[in-house]
Amino acid sequence: MNIKSEEEWAERAAAFLKHKLKDGEVTYDELAKRLKKHGLKETKASITNKLARGTFPATFFLACIAALELDGVALEEI
Repeated sequence: MNIKSEEEWAERAAAFLKHKLKDGEVTYDELAKRLKKHGLKETKASITNKLARGTFPATFFLACIAALELDGVALEEI
């Protein structure tokens, strides 16, 4: 893996989450509901903005992984 900038990391993380949402047929509304169970107060709009910007805290990223019930995510997947 040859990522050379913070921008690249952000783009990869956002793309990874979008891909997993699509694979799991999970809408942003559904993700917001699932994140609430993990203590995050997100809306469809806030999720849309974060993923479009590509910048979000690690806590959001990790909570999304938990909400999508992704086990064993390898760095190479991101």
